[in-house]
Amino acid sequence: MSGNIRTTSGRGRLGSALSGLAVAVGCVLFLGGFVWGALLYQPYSVPTDSMTPTLDVGSKILAQRVDGEEVRRGDVVVFTDPLWGDAPMVKRVAAVGGDTVACCDRDGHLTVNGEAVDEPYLRPGPSGRIIASGTEFSVTVPEGNLFLLGDDRHTSLDSRTHMQEAGQGTVPRSSVVARVDAVVWPAKGLLEPPKGFAGLPGGISEPGPVRPLLTAIGAGALLVLAGGAYGPVVRLFTKRRGAGTRAGEKEKART
Repeated sequence: MSGNIRTTSGRGRLGSALSGLAVAVGCVLFLGGFVWGALLYQPYSVPTDSMTPTLDVGSKILAQRVDGEEVRRGDVVVFTDPLWGDAPMVKRVAAVGGDTVACCDRDGHLTVNGEAVDEPYLRPGPSGRIIASGTEFSVTVPEGNLFLLGDDRHTSLDSRTHMQEAGQGTVPRSSVVARVDAVVWPAKGLLEPPKGFAGLPGGISEPGPVRPLLTAIGAGALLVLAGGAYGPVVRLFTKRRGAGTRAGEKEKART
């Protein structure tokens, strides 16, 4: 008598229970991850090349829904503003209310409150030199506003273009609808933290929960696949083992 208690389908009861549990947990993680992501994130398509090389034109990005009051220097944000065309745009926060942002120092750096900011994402201009702006400026940002720049400083139409308007090209924090956390297509992953702004008061933003969210979805999918495959794999193994046993018995009968 076998010591293994089996179901009518030939699978061990323990294995069947574990496979069912794996599928159930996998569904919770997989569907929960998508629901969580839908609540926290909004997908966008980058409309222009003003944020290259960080964001290429046409890139598909995930932006976390945030209140404008949460935004810090160095964040890449999605915003809408009537003076900028009232359509979703993507730029980097160079300065916040109360800051004096200027360009450039003798090394071509952007300065915030007199502190030079290292921006490794900038590319050389036509002269071959990396500078934070081809035009000089100095702006004191009004309280509650943000000074925004594209990462491609040679083509971007940003706060520098609107400096003759009210607020000297700055936009209200309330115009921000989301903060970009990751590029999903082409798959660049999480944005690099803007370390050049980290030494300024308030520091930089913590990364959003993209990584644990994707981990939950991936783990859920694997559990569902593994749990669902358990039954067919066991049946196939049992069938092959049975066929092998019958073939052995026939061979013995011949001898």
